[in-house]
Amino acid sequence: MKAGFLLIAALFGACMLAGSVPAISAGQAKIADPIANPPAGRLQGVREGDATVFRAIPYALPPVGDRRWRPPAAMPRWDGVRAAKLAGPACMQPPMGGGPYDRGSPKMDEDCLTLDVTAPANARNAPVMVWIHGGTLIWGTAQSKMYDGREFAKRGIVLVSINYRLGVLGYLAHPGLSKESPEGISGNYGLLDQIAALKWVRANIAAFGGNPRNVTVFGESAGALSVEYLLASPPARGLFDKAIVESGYLFTMPELRTARYEEQSAESIGAALAKRLGAPDVATLRAMDARTLVNSATGYVPYGTIDGKILKRQLVDTFDRGEQAPVPLIAGFNSGEIRSLRFLLPPLPADAGTYAKTIGARYGDLADAWLKLYPASDLAQTQLAATRDAVFGWTAERLVRKQAALGQRSYLYFFSHSYPSELAADLAAFHASEVPFVFGTFADTPGEWPRIPDTADERSLSAAMLDYWTSFARNAVPASAKGPEWKPFTVKASYMHFADKPYLARDLMPGMYDLHEQIMARRRASGVQSWNWRTAATAPVLPKDDRR
Repeated sequence: MKAGFLLIAALFGACMLAGSVPAISAGQAKIADPIANPPAGRLQGVREGDATVFRAIPYALPPVGDRRWRPPAAMPRWDGVRAAKLAGPACMQPPMGGGPYDRGSPKMDEDCLTLDVTAPANARNAPVMVWIHGGTLIWGTAQSKMYDGREFAKRGIVLVSINYRLGVLGYLAHPGLSKESPEGISGNYGLLDQIAALKWVRANIAAFGGNPRNVTVFGESAGALSVEYLLASPPARGLFDKAIVESGYLFTMPELRTARYEEQSAESIGAALAKRLGAPDVATLRAMDARTLVNSATGYVPYGTIDGKILKRQLVDTFDRGEQAPVPLIAGFNSGEIRSLRFLLPPLPADAGTYAKTIGARYGDLADAWLKLYPASDLAQTQLAATRDAVFGWTAERLVRKQAALGQRSYLYFFSHSYPSELAADLAAFHASEVPFVFGTFADTPGEWPRIPDTADERSLSAAMLDYWTSFARNAVPASAKGPEWKPFTVKASYMHFADKPYLARDLMPGMYDLHEQIMARRRASGVQSWNWRTAATAPVLPKDDRR
């Protein structure tokens, strides 16, 4: 069931230089270079325009050798002044295999638990934003040039970008790993890395001019999913103050030891992988070369594990119970999400009649509501819209609704902006296409990414989005002089529509949320069906509503 999800192409970046950065003595430090002295240890960064940048700062001990598949361990203060000018390596990851997100083969290392800090020169008590990169929890790096933080620094923000363990090294659960854990659990190591990085920010960011009590976490795709995990995770409580979710999703997660919702238990998934790799025990797995291990773990889908400690229950249940972090939220999605993720689409029906018959068979008493939203008039576009809404649209609105129910300011957005090269490639407003506009990094997209024209209109839209994002980080109210007042969702179902420019609108896609919420609720109530990207011909037959 998860074979398609393995290929979800979320953001992928490339780093510039691999390997650890050695410490240098205080006497060698150049006077012109910025020096920071956080509790972690003294650092020598670099000045880039009006910003000071510190790269590849370790926030935990290297997760290598016996520390592989263990929670991150605190990094002791180092002696002297540590050089922090050059990008560090990406965490270990397999080749991506082409597409708009592929940056080729980044330099990588299992010793990768680092973060970058970009701060305004002479910052004092500035808002902090912590970026979590996407990549299906398989690919990506904090050091991608597309995540350059200088535009944030211009707006008075301290930006932190973090690396975290990926793939099999970041999310493997296994009976042997659970047995050696004091809490009897395993998996979620990448999430624990993110929590460790947030603890590092709380303890150290003041030395860079940041306010440790005004921290916003934000991410896209798997980075957005990570933000959802952080909202739900008890150990992350109190480590951040606001959240932004760009194209997040709320699929089912495996439980540590129980098979449910079409998911095998996380431990059984890990045990089956170990058997396929010829590893009879954890010691053998830890002895494997990291690159060989990562490249051999084909078919393994990294995901958060419900272990009762780090993640207590399905995300939809956590948010229904109001157990998530009570913080202000922005969430949204793109109009063309699935245009770059077409492997998620069901087969195209032969004709309108076949489509209608399929929907009737799959969705029963909800078929009429489905066909009203996703009619047979243009089947190709209909299926793009239906899969988009089932994955990203429903998730964004659900998160905003649930956060508003906690009494938090919650804002919804819809990004439909496109430009000529996107249209030519049939990728208008594709998955992650908002990210260069959020960062203002038009020239630093991957090689096959449609080129963004560097025009006044494109820059104006980017400036508005940067304003909204950074204003929200500052005081939980997204505002920009280049766009209208962004009303909370609770004000007449308001949302911000980013098209050629920002527009305030109301009631996004009437009926969409209610339909997909009913579908999810029935699948959840069945106890045997998962809720994910499957729609139309690939969806299981929807259970009847037992309440009737």
